[in-house]
Amino acid sequence: MKLIKNIIGGLAGAVALNILHQTVKQFDHDAPRVDLVGEEALTKGMESMGLEAPTGNALFTATLIGDIVSNALYFSTIGFGKKKYLLLRGTTIGLAAGIGALTLTKPIGLSDAPVTRTNKTKIMTVGWYTLGGIVTALTIKAMQSKTV
Repeated sequence: MKLIKNIIGGLAGAVALNILHQTVKQFDHDAPRVDLVGEEALTKGMESMGLEAPTGNALFTATLIGDIVSNALYFSTIGFGKKKYLLLRGTTIGLAAGIGALTLTKPIGLSDAPVTRTNKTKIMTVGWYTLGGIVTALTIKAMQSKTV
Protein backbone atom coordinates (compact mmCIF):
# COMPACT_ATOMS: atom_id res chain seq x y z
CA MET A 1 0.00 0.00 0.00
CA LYS A 2 2.90 2.38 0.75
CA LEU A 3 4.28 1.97 -2.78
CA ILE A 4 0.90 2.84 -4.30
CA LYS A 5 0.64 5.96 -2.12
CA ASN A 6 4.17 6.97 -3.12
CA ILE A 7 3.36 6.56 -6.82
CA ILE A 8 0.10 8.51 -6.47
CA GLY A 9 1.99 11.24 -4.60
CA GLY A 10 4.69 11.28 -7.29
CA LEU A 11 2.02 11.52 -9.96
CA ALA A 12 0.42 14.47 -8.14
CA GLY A 13 3.76 16.27 -8.01
CA ALA A 14 4.53 15.52 -11.66
CA VAL A 15 1.11 16.70 -12.83
CA ALA A 16 1.36 19.89 -10.73
CA LEU A 17 4.81 20.56 -12.21
CA ASN A 18 3.58 20.08 -15.78
CA ILE A 19 0.45 22.17 -15.29
CA LEU A 20 2.65 24.98 -14.01
CA HIS A 21 5.11 24.60 -16.93
CA GLN A 22 2.39 24.50 -19.58
CA THR A 23 0.40 27.39 -18.10
CA VAL A 24 3.17 29.89 -17.41
CA LYS A 25 4.88 29.38 -20.78
CA GLN A 26 1.74 30.86 -22.35
CA PHE A 27 2.22 34.15 -20.47
CA ASP A 28 5.91 34.57 -19.69
CA HIS A 29 8.67 34.53 -22.30
CA ASP A 30 11.22 33.72 -19.58
CA ALA A 31 9.35 30.61 -18.43
CA PRO A 32 11.41 27.42 -18.58
CA ARG A 33 10.70 25.28 -21.62
CA VAL A 34 11.44 21.83 -20.27
CA ASP A 35 9.08 20.53 -22.95
CA LEU A 36 11.61 21.59 -25.60
CA VAL A 37 14.42 19.78 -23.77
CA GLY A 38 12.22 16.68 -23.61
CA GLU A 39 11.34 16.88 -27.29
CA GLU A 40 15.01 17.17 -28.19
CA ALA A 41 15.89 14.21 -25.93
CA LEU A 42 13.13 12.02 -27.38
CA THR A 43 14.04 12.92 -30.96
CA LYS A 44 17.76 12.33 -30.48
CA GLY A 45 17.15 9.10 -28.56
CA MET A 46 14.88 7.64 -31.19
CA GLU A 47 17.15 8.69 -34.05
CA SER A 48 20.14 7.10 -32.30
CA MET A 49 18.21 3.81 -32.36
CA GLY A 50 17.43 4.22 -36.05
CA LEU A 51 13.78 5.05 -35.38
CA GLU A 52 11.77 7.90 -36.82
CA ALA A 53 10.78 10.34 -34.10
CA PRO A 54 7.27 11.74 -34.01
CA THR A 55 6.74 15.37 -34.97
CA GLY A 56 4.28 18.14 -34.12
CA ASN A 57 1.50 17.28 -31.68
CA ALA A 58 2.56 13.63 -31.53
CA LEU A 59 6.05 14.67 -30.38
CA PHE A 60 4.60 17.05 -27.80
CA THR A 61 2.18 14.41 -26.48
CA ALA A 62 4.82 11.68 -26.29
CA THR A 63 7.19 14.02 -24.50
CA LEU A 64 4.52 15.17 -22.06
CA ILE A 65 3.57 11.59 -21.19
CA GLY A 66 7.23 10.62 -20.79
CA ASP A 67 7.86 13.65 -18.60
CA ILE A 68 4.91 12.91 -16.33
CA VAL A 69 5.83 9.23 -15.98
CA SER A 70 9.53 9.86 -15.32
CA ASN A 71 8.87 12.68 -12.86
CA ALA A 72 6.18 10.63 -11.09
CA LEU A 73 8.62 7.76 -10.61
CA TYR A 74 11.39 10.11 -9.46
CA PHE A 75 9.11 12.02 -7.08
CA SER A 76 7.67 8.77 -5.69
CA THR A 77 11.02 8.18 -3.96
CA ILE A 78 10.07 11.00 -1.60
CA GLY A 79 7.77 8.62 0.26
CA PHE A 80 10.54 6.21 1.22
CA GLY A 81 12.14 6.83 4.59
CA LYS A 82 10.99 8.19 7.90
CA LYS A 83 7.62 9.93 7.92
CA LYS A 84 9.15 12.66 10.09
CA TYR A 85 11.33 13.91 7.20
CA LEU A 86 8.78 13.64 4.40
CA LEU A 87 8.51 17.37 3.68
CA LEU A 88 12.28 17.84 3.92
CA ARG A 89 12.79 14.97 1.46
CA GLY A 90 10.19 16.45 -0.87
CA THR A 91 11.91 19.81 -0.83
CA THR A 92 15.39 18.33 -1.25
CA ILE A 93 14.48 15.89 -4.02
CA GLY A 94 12.57 18.62 -5.87
CA LEU A 95 15.50 21.01 -5.47
CA ALA A 96 17.88 18.34 -6.78
CA ALA A 97 15.67 17.80 -9.84
CA GLY A 98 15.61 21.51 -10.57
CA ILE A 99 19.36 21.86 -10.24
CA GLY A 100 19.77 18.75 -12.38
CA ALA A 101 17.59 20.29 -15.08
CA LEU A 102 19.97 23.25 -15.18
CA THR A 103 23.25 21.40 -14.99
CA LEU A 104 22.76 18.03 -16.70
CA THR A 105 21.20 19.00 -20.04
CA LYS A 106 24.39 20.22 -21.70
CA PRO A 107 26.63 17.34 -20.48
CA ILE A 108 24.19 14.78 -21.91
CA GLY A 109 24.20 16.53 -25.28
CA LEU A 110 21.01 18.58 -25.07
CA SER A 111 20.52 22.32 -25.38
CA ASP A 112 20.32 23.95 -21.97
CA ALA A 113 18.98 27.24 -23.38
CA PRO A 114 15.31 26.40 -22.68
CA VAL A 115 16.04 26.20 -18.93
CA THR A 116 19.01 28.56 -18.53
CA ARG A 117 17.99 31.42 -20.85
CA THR A 118 17.85 34.05 -18.09
CA ASN A 119 18.37 34.13 -14.34
CA LYS A 120 14.60 34.31 -13.98
CA THR A 121 14.28 31.15 -16.10
CA LYS A 122 16.83 29.37 -13.90
CA ILE A 123 15.05 30.40 -10.70
CA MET A 124 11.67 29.28 -12.06
CA THR A 125 13.12 25.94 -13.20
CA VAL A 126 14.53 25.14 -9.76
CA GLY A 127 11.50 26.55 -7.97
CA TRP A 128 8.98 24.58 -10.01
CA TYR A 129 10.72 21.25 -9.50
CA THR A 130 10.97 22.07 -5.81
CA LEU A 131 7.24 22.75 -5.80
CA GLY A 132 6.66 19.38 -7.50
CA GLY A 133 8.58 17.71 -4.69
CA ILE A 134 6.60 19.56 -2.04
CA VAL A 135 3.26 18.70 -3.70
CA THR A 136 4.37 15.06 -3.72
CA ALA A 137 5.32 15.13 -0.03
CA LEU A 138 2.06 16.81 0.99
CA THR A 139 0.01 14.37 -1.08
CA ILE A 140 1.74 11.37 0.47
CA LYS A 141 1.37 12.90 3.93
CA ALA A 142 -2.36 13.45 3.36
CA MET A 143 -2.82 9.85 2.24
CA GLN A 144 -0.82 8.54 5.22
CA SER A 145 -3.07 10.38 7.65
CA LYS A 146 -6.17 8.75 6.11
CA THR A 147 -7.13 5.35 7.43
CA VAL A 148 -8.51 3.20 4.67
